[in-house]
Amino acid sequence: MYSDSHIHTRFSGDSEELPENQAEKALMLGLEGICFTDHLDHDVVSDVNFELDVPAYWEYMTALKERYRGRLDIRIGVELGLQTHLTEYFARLLDSYPFDYVIGSVHFVGGLDPYYPEYFRRYGKGAYLTYFEATYDCVSSLDCYDSLGHLDYIARYGGPYGLEYSYEKYADAIDPILRRLIEGGHALECNSGGFSRGMGGPNPVSDVLRRYRELGGELVTIGSDAHRIGDLGARFPECGEILRKAGFDRYVIYRDRKPEYKAL
Repeated sequence: MYSDSHIHTRFSGDSEELPENQAEKALMLGLEGICFTDHLDHDVVSDVNFELDVPAYWEYMTALKERYRGRLDIRIGVELGLQTHLTEYFARLLDSYPFDYVIGSVHFVGGLDPYYPEYFRRYGKGAYLTYFEATYDCVSSLDCYDSLGHLDYIARYGGPYGLEYSYEKYADAIDPILRRLIEGGHALECNSGGFSRGMGGPNPVSDVLRRYRELGGELVTIGSDAHRIGDLGARFPECGEILRKAGFDRYVIYRDRKPEYKAL
């Protein structure tokens, strides 16, 4: 069974799940391992607190890792909300804490999260293109992450506003992102959360995963984005099949910020 490299707990502002519950569910599912990646979106204005109490998080997860040693491979990561002005902040953080794995995700554009209607009211028909352009700016100027999380995150929320999404429609904006990931040695995440958020498949969609492989991308991670135990490891067999059809025969997990290959 796969390892799940994208998991949230009560340390994330949008989750109430206990880390122990995620670990026990992973054992029940027979997962090879898990990596906790709680949210850290610094310097944002939101009705959810996406700052992370890193010292408390690190202490708790380190102790939990020891409790499960020999039973479950637990790794400690973080999901950073990428913003181009935070280069020095990220550098200080990652110098202070030896995370196994860092997801870089774009959650806020122009101070707005596409989860909320305000984003779409501001950007209208240009909402998707604006998001992809911001993502390109982040991956071009930041090198603090190992894998780009849910590249087309915005497509989870644009449907009610009449916005259509496909790789083909936004290829000119997405391809530069993929090329930059490859050039920088960064992975692309296959996020199974898209299945439960109206996408009918993972984020990014299968065409994007296939294009990444065509361009020479080899590093792909798999994560459920689980904020509760019911989503842990969800739809991983389908993700594996999608990745195989896209041309991959292995995925990666990270330890000490270094990729380890696993067969699909």
